[in-house]
Amino acid sequence: MNRTEQGDDPDPAIPDSGGSTEPGGNGPGHETPTRAGRLRGWFARRDPAWMIGALSLLLSALFVIVNLSYNEWHFIPPLDDSYIHLQYAKQFAEGHFLRYNTGDPVSTGASSLLYMLVLGGLYTLGFQGAALLPAAMGLGALCMALTAVCVYRIGHALVDRRVGVWAGLLVATNGVLLWGSVSGMEIGLVALLVSGTVLSYTVEAPRGRFVWTPIIASLAALSRPEAFLFVLVLSVAMAWTTLRGARASGSSRAGSLARLAPLLLPLVAYLGQVLLYVITTGHTSANGMRAKSLLYEPIFYPTGFLDEVLKQFHLLLRVFNGLNSFDFVFPGTLLLAVAGTIALLVRKTRWTPLAWALAIGYLLVLLAISTLHAATIHHLRYHQPFLPILLLLAVIGLHGVSRLLRDRRNRRIVLHAGLVTALLFTVAEMPSWAIRLGQQSAGIRGQQVSFTAFLERELPPNAVLAVNDVGAPAYLGSHRIVDLVGLTTNRFTSANNHGAGSIYEVLRDMPAERRPDYFAVFTEWKVHDLDHGGVFAAEPLATFHSKSPTFSYRTVGSAGACQASKLCDEVVIHEADWSSLGSGERPVESDAPGRIRDHVNVADLRSEQRHDYDVLPAHREFQPYTDLRTVNSPDGEVVDSGRHVIGGEALTARNLTPGEPVTVTARYARNEESPDPTKMSVFANGRKLRDRTLLPGGDGWHEATFTVPGELVTDSTLRVEFRPRAGYLGPYPDYMSYGYWFSQ
Repeated sequence: MNRTEQGDDPDPAIPDSGGSTEPGGNGPGHETPTRAGRLRGWFARRDPAWMIGALSLLLSALFVIVNLSYNEWHFIPPLDDSYIHLQYAKQFAEGHFLRYNTGDPVSTGASSLLYMLVLGGLYTLGFQGAALLPAAMGLGALCMALTAVCVYRIGHALVDRRVGVWAGLLVATNGVLLWGSVSGMEIGLVALLVSGTVLSYTVEAPRGRFVWTPIIASLAALSRPEAFLFVLVLSVAMAWTTLRGARASGSSRAGSLARLAPLLLPLVAYLGQVLLYVITTGHTSANGMRAKSLLYEPIFYPTGFLDEVLKQFHLLLRVFNGLNSFDFVFPGTLLLAVAGTIALLVRKTRWTPLAWALAIGYLLVLLAISTLHAATIHHLRYHQPFLPILLLLAVIGLHGVSRLLRDRRNRRIVLHAGLVTALLFTVAEMPSWAIRLGQQSAGIRGQQVSFTAFLERELPPNAVLAVNDVGAPAYLGSHRIVDLVGLTTNRFTSANNHGAGSIYEVLRDMPAERRPDYFAVFTEWKVHDLDHGGVFAAEPLATFHSKSPTFSYRTVGSAGACQASKLCDEVVIHEADWSSLGSGERPVESDAPGRIRDHVNVADLRSEQRHDYDVLPAHREFQPYTDLRTVNSPDGEVVDSGRHVIGGEALTARNLTPGEPVTVTARYARNEESPDPTKMSVFANGRKLRDRTLLPGGDGWHEATFTVPGELVTDSTLRVEFRPRAGYLGPYPDYMSYGYWFSQ
């Protein structure tokens, strides 16, 4: 089928009358081509793919130069997370697969397993120490250049050469893609694998058999979870195309199955990764997913989850439509992409499976990313690998809109005017992204890189360091690192989701030799609330205030680049103080009779799990986060962690003697300012006891006791519930619950 049959306008390289006729009778056929005509002819005879790729590489190099100029000509990434990849790659190359510190358990803090393996290969080839970061930047730039080439070839295959050229140019000049390409992250690699899978589909689909496409898709599935969703849908399109071709050729059932079997490779690859995670960590998801997903809140509310996902999803729709701002895409991009999908479905019926796959795959990617707390973090870093596909569909959409005009000349005017406008918007925004790259990398230099150098000088060689931003201290330093956020230290992943109180309990439970000796944390982050428990020595060893440049304009997602956004512009270095560790293990204000049979240590996730502890929230969407408090007692400071409760609690005591009364000691602190006591109903094994009174408090907590009659203790366990006395009506009990002791 030629271009005219496909419904596209021929676009001759040289105009029909592009020359001049000399006086004296030179007739048609003797025109001399103009210089513009010769230039168009020169370009028409050459494949523009490599010129597009070269342009992308050149612009990436300029971005790196801007970055270097902000950092006295040293290579610094714009994200501390880049160093996480480098550290995992270094450890892998040295024989410590998925172990962030030598001797650590396996952890899954690298957001891309494949990228870690690729960087590990570069490390093995000699790109070690300071050389690995520029190698990663160069790899990202090369991958993004090849992505632009792939987009050109996809556009050429789906529509025509013009669409391919313009789509490739929009990818090559997009500022946020250039930012991502030299960030040291996996963005360029994932973008290449996604676009490469689509390109391979366009090459193999006419034959009705896919060989290379499933292989490339398998690599994409190992590069990011969102990429797996995208290529999984593309695998369905491959199956559709394969079966359609098999029916047309009259292939046997065995032949059809043989052609379909390779299409399972992406699914097999991803499930293999999941199995690896289950075997090594006990979890199906990587730590990054568990630390950032809305699915792992302390209490999961389906409607609240849906509300947050839709909020993020609607924000992304506004961003990619480009009508409020054109930071990421030119105005109208998303609407044109929808038009492009429709154009493929209506006018290019042989690409119907691919059109559906691109649209549904991209929609699933947006929804999947919307399930993260950090859906827009780092300038929409999780979306960047899929942006080239969106830009391609938008160019196809603009081409399709121009086809609605009857006059061929008007079609060309509308098409090229629209494409030139899109390119102008894109190019106009590009320098700002280069500057943002330099500003944020300067922030990383002023904080993470600087305090790591300070710690290398000042700390003993065998010191253990706890941090909340784990990349640079590990790769650039030599101390054992404890990750309080839980990306690379497994037990902190869930604890960080619950708050500082649960983090404290994990620290308390660690062996003394592995417990941190020093802390380096942002004062603005919740982990700094460990200070409420006296974990930090009174005076910091050092404080690093960010003096780096500030974003003149904050885009969506720029808050994650918190140094340049000035949202984490202070890092404090503290020596650890464990003198009060474990001081809250026993009641200090109440003397319970008999012997303590059990202790429900609220905020300690393991203790809560053992005792079937639940918060019974008075309202949906309330999250019972944890904190900790230090209280002065006659015997000295007492530190304990607790959980915020609005409503009630339920828990199960164990190790009891049946038939004997149980004295329950509760430690709590009211959050309300009301001077009046609050009463709660108490139930033991389903039977209501007398009411429990919560007294208003000052700066400390209260400890109160009540007794469960022996006839209610029918076996070694006892289920106790505390509920608002007024049921579903307010006012509701609002307090911190620190723990319960059961004595007999």
